[in-house]
Amino acid sequence: MVMQFFRRDGGERAAPQRKASATGRVVALAAGTGRVVWSPRDVGSLTRTGFTGNPVGFRCVKLIAEAAAALPLVCQDAARRYELHPLLELMRRPNAGQGRAELFEALYGQMLLSGNGYLEAVAEEPGLPRELHVLRADRISIVPGADGWPVAYDYTVGGRKHRFDMTGHPDPICHIKAFHPQDDHYGLSPMQAAATAIDVHNSASAWSKGLLDNAARPSGAIVYKGTDGQGMLAPEQYDRLVFEMEMHHQGARNAGRPMLLEGGLDWKPMGFSPSDMEFHATKEAAAREIAVAFGVPPMLLGIPGDATYANYQEAHRAFYRLTVLPLATRVTAAVAYWLSTHMGQIVELRPDLDQIPALAGERDQQWKRVGEAAFLTAAEKRALLGLPPLVEG
Repeated sequence: MVMQFFRRDGGERAAPQRKASATGRVVALAAGTGRVVWSPRDVGSLTRTGFTGNPVGFRCVKLIAEAAAALPLVCQDAARRYELHPLLELMRRPNAGQGRAELFEALYGQMLLSGNGYLEAVAEEPGLPRELHVLRADRISIVPGADGWPVAYDYTVGGRKHRFDMTGHPDPICHIKAFHPQDDHYGLSPMQAAATAIDVHNSASAWSKGLLDNAARPSGAIVYKGTDGQGMLAPEQYDRLVFEMEMHHQGARNAGRPMLLEGGLDWKPMGFSPSDMEFHATKEAAAREIAVAFGVPPMLLGIPGDATYANYQEAHRAFYRLTVLPLATRVTAAVAYWLSTHMGQIVELRPDLDQIPALAGERDQQWKRVGEAAFLTAAEKRALLGLPPLVEG
């Protein structure tokens, strides 16, 4: 039947006919848009999703930051190693609320989360600062000058802004940034490189939680066969069936509860599909990618299936050699140079390799090899071991 309706000019025309496939809605649901949804890549969002909301990212950051902050430090210059020095005293208690380990843990954590670390020097007069404070990287913005170099740093919090002027001497802010090939002012963090793996890991965890909420078993199908051969339930019958399923057969508290079906209803359980079974392997692969981005051997995180290292001791040594020491050496060198400009005296601050238990075996071999080298003088041996020359007398 073709419906007729009148036009404004008094004429008649047929209503346009709309044709739709009977399976169109099903096909649309199955196909989807194919568009992947990723979490935002700003520092705040990555911190929430990759650190506070992801156990692998949290453990990687804590493991590196705590290990690097716990390293004993050596203060020396070209002539001697200092047992007592104002710089060491400042590092022992950088401010009223933090010790050396707490300050460096916060600094390393900011670098791992954002790729940037900021230290503020509190000084009332020229010389070594009285206090050091770590500033949150997500609150800092760089003000570049005409030549591209930073002339100021803006620290914004609670709608208020404070500007640190960098045109004088010495600098009030020490900015330590990781290498970024496409940014001249800000560093690239491991969290940004691992963002895709973090999204996959979080999505797999959400899927596992949904599975547990449904009694940790795959869903099935209730097949209705009416007495008259029709396979359709009345609306009130359908609503009642859904209500009873949600109330009495869903959730962990109803796990294993028998199901009573009546009126031509039949339960057809469905097993896990191959894609469902791959979720666990996908989650482990994502966890391994997160660990690799941070430079933490997966074995140290308890991730199964990693056989890169023969034992835990080798993985622990590689973790210090390849991840902790490069980061700590770079940061302490930058901090020492920055504080040297305040003091007017060039000193070096670096990790003491002789007091790191994970590297004790390597140091013993090096000391033995250098000590048995009869062709080397005592001064050359000390230089090879990273020790300053002996003080005369």
